[in-house]
Amino acid sequence: MSRRPFAPKVVTANALLEGDAVWLTKDDRWSANMAEAELIEDEAIAEDRLLFAIAQPDVVVGAYLVDAKGTTNGPVPVHFREEFRTRGPSNYAHGKQVEGV
Repeated sequence: MSRRPFAPKVVTANALLEGDAVWLTKDDRWSANMAEAELIEDEAIAEDRLLFAIAQPDVVVGAYLVDAKGTTNGPVPVHFREEFRTRGPSNYAHGKQVEGV
């Protein structure tokens, strides 16, 4: 059985205090803007970056890797779920949704 080739990924989580979706940047910051995320194209590095994120329970919760693709403006989601998360909470207009109004 052959494995699928590794697809580029970003590390995402939820900010502990605000609850917003955040993405890990190359310089170890958490950004609310996915375009600033580090696009990881090596599986071993992706696993290492995920472990780095998980080791920050006082900053973020629920860290995981998601497929992304690179663009000239930075990484963008491949799947609808992650596209939805880039827009912020959906229960009422606040956070990123207010900025778009």
